[in-house]
Amino acid sequence: MDLAQLAALAAVVDEGSFDGAARLLHVTPSAVSQRIKGLEQSAGQVLVRRTKPVGVTPPGEAYLRLARQVEALVHDTVVNTRLGGAHGDPVTVPIAVNADSMATWVLPALATLPPGICFDLHRDDQSRTADLLRSGTVMAAITSVVEPVQGCRSTRLGVMRYQPVAAPGFVERWFAEGVTVDALEDAPMVVFDRNDDLQERYLRRRSRRRIVPPRHHVPASADFAEAVRLGLGWAVLPTAQSLGMVREGRLVELDPGQHVDVLLHWQQWTLVTPALEAVAAAIRAAAADHLL
Repeated sequence: MDLAQLAALAAVVDEGSFDGAARLLHVTPSAVSQRIKGLEQSAGQVLVRRTKPVGVTPPGEAYLRLARQVEALVHDTVVNTRLGGAHGDPVTVPIAVNADSMATWVLPALATLPPGICFDLHRDDQSRTADLLRSGTVMAAITSVVEPVQGCRSTRLGVMRYQPVAAPGFVERWFAEGVTVDALEDAPMVVFDRNDDLQERYLRRRSRRRIVPPRHHVPASADFAEAVRLGLGWAVLPTAQSLGMVREGRLVELDPGQHVDVLLHWQQWTLVTPALEAVAAAIRAAAADHLL
């Protein structure tokens, strides 16, 4: 394997283009293109999709994982053999994280880590973050997928609990006679994106028939909670995010005692690197404090 070719593969995926990879690697776009072509010739198949942004083909996913693993091992070797124990350039750890964890407990966990570790956070639904690990885009993921991705190990983190809530004025308008199935069918709800099924899980629990209420899509955790507080609709929010607003009277529990639970796992490469192990330890410690 040509290390420069593997580095070019990781760079074009991270930067999304050959020009961006060239700037990152301090070479010309032509040089990046030649390295990718050379890697594809040695592999005997197309590894890179020439799209905007650039992506990898299924065979390219294996090479991308290899590129990231080689990069991590090279970095560790340089750090461990440098005279005086001095650290070189920071190591970047790409991680896939679901939006609610990022908005509540993950960032404080990462803030406890020492200098020298940088993060490339990829946000996606907890049911899809494992796909980023499988494709080689990230080294680790917080996911609801229990089965370890090939080449990875899985550790249970705990349960993230969600409760259905709404603004007081919204409750007075739409649920004046209680949170009935008919009212839930008419009342607008807020969803994060098309992959967010948490509200649907609550609705299925409440009704034996399929309910399709009006919905607003708000794809940002802080803005999502704000949309609920402003009365655009009801939603299930993480208790860590909604508890304070419920106590202050800015939100109301729609259905006390009802909740939706999501079991989260931490999946990471089986390849051991000091930076990745430090991140994993911080995530596990924070999960123990914040998850059920």
